[in-house]
Amino acid sequence: MNPMNVFRKTRTCYLFFFLAITTVTYAHGDRDDIFYNIKDYGAKGDGSTSDTKSINAAIAAAASSGGGTVYFPAGHFLSGAIHLESNITLYIDRGAILIAAPADASAEYDKTESAINDKFQDFGHSHFHNSLIWGENLHDISIIGSGMIWGKGLINGYKGDSEKEINMPNKAIALLSCRNVTIRDITIFKGGWFAILATGVDNLTIDNITIDTNRDGMDIDCCKNVHISNCFVNSPGDDGICLKSSFALGYARSTENVTITNCHVSGYDEGTLLDGTFKREDKNRHAPIGRIKFGTESNGGFQNIAISNCVFDYCRGLALETVDGALLEDVTITNITMRDITNSPLFIRLGARMRAPETMQPGVCRRIMISNVNIYNAYVDSTASIISGNPGLYIEDLKLSNVHIYYKGGGTKEMASVKVPGFEKNYPEPYKFGPIPAYGFFIRHVKNLEMNDVSVSFLDDDFRPPFILEDVRGATLRNIKARKMEGVPYFILDKVVDFSIRDSKGISDKQIKNSSHQSF
Repeated sequence: MNPMNVFRKTRTCYLFFFLAITTVTYAHGDRDDIFYNIKDYGAKGDGSTSDTKSINAAIAAAASSGGGTVYFPAGHFLSGAIHLESNITLYIDRGAILIAAPADASAEYDKTESAINDKFQDFGHSHFHNSLIWGENLHDISIIGSGMIWGKGLINGYKGDSEKEINMPNKAIALLSCRNVTIRDITIFKGGWFAILATGVDNLTIDNITIDTNRDGMDIDCCKNVHISNCFVNSPGDDGICLKSSFALGYARSTENVTITNCHVSGYDEGTLLDGTFKREDKNRHAPIGRIKFGTESNGGFQNIAISNCVFDYCRGLALETVDGALLEDVTITNITMRDITNSPLFIRLGARMRAPETMQPGVCRRIMISNVNIYNAYVDSTASIISGNPGLYIEDLKLSNVHIYYKGGGTKEMASVKVPGFEKNYPEPYKFGPIPAYGFFIRHVKNLEMNDVSVSFLDDDFRPPFILEDVRGATLRNIKARKMEGVPYFILDKVVDFSIRDSKGISDKQIKNSSHQSF
């Protein structure tokens, strides 16, 4: 897909803002008083001439005057590394496309800097200067406008140790240890390994952007006071909106005080969100990813996070993961709808992979509320929603309310007898567990579980029970509805203490003090 031919989206812009400023400015001077137009610094915008030096010259001029708006007019601007400065806005106007120069154009990009720490997170998380746009230790910066960033020359991963590959650019936007940052209204196509990587960034607003990319959409790592809203993220090859808390800063720092609202994540074929075809024809890759996720890198923690009014379409489900020592706590998720989900629609995992300094201990996962969730066609026939802690290390105080899931079904009687390994030290992904013996919820190593108004059903016959609880201490269930095949129990309980169920269709009220093994 050529974005020059398909970039026709209607976007919110700053028309009234700039008209107001322009009116005042024209009373005192000309348009040059408010914009640093990159064409005035030699940019050609012809799609073939390198405009790197011109763009950076405009930024430097604005910075030397205390800040300002660097303006990209309509045109196709080929560029390598763009160096952000404090008090700078990049305004990419409608019709402007910023194109990443070829990855092997070494003169256009900065070499990969020495990492603060590179032992406990992927290569891409450990380096920032190998990017199209990057900034470090900055404040009060914005990237806005109705134009496009096309990461045409960015690579989407890292496979070896050759100096050439190490220094190849792999991010569209990378920000390290910055504050007061706004990214609004832009489109990113082919963002490389990360379309947006923000690490140690505080007071971050990402609003009304569209990302159609080949790896991660946005990774928010060790950040505080973050608002993500009104975004479309299509990322078939990796996560869409991903919160992380890695060791990239050289110490564990939590991602906290985060809102994600009114967003759409998907895994359509790359480029088909932008061209409006929404294709699902790429059969060469693993099941599309494209989801909202916490983790995998999880050293510092995830605290005080609210997710609301989001849509998942043809992608993996919601994943909350802490496996490297992080606290995952005080999370509220509400008003979520999903359709055509390619793995566990709900996945909550407390593990002990411990990709972390030896002094760190396994994390904690507690006080999570998930409500008003509607899921149709979770269509992998071997899995279920998985909530799994560690032996002796429990997910605590979990509440699910008004959750309704329609699975594809297709589970066999043989699958119903499978014993699920613990995999406490493995990479946390639902498919790693193999076939799941329940079709609805597989819940283990959990303490203080509440489920209210929860229903599960299947589209094709499934011979697994709807619910399996294993090593659960304190479970209160009300108004549970579940479809099942004849002769299959609703529940299997193994090592469950203080279990209560009431007001549930087809299931008599029960109060079970202690059950080593029971089915009903």
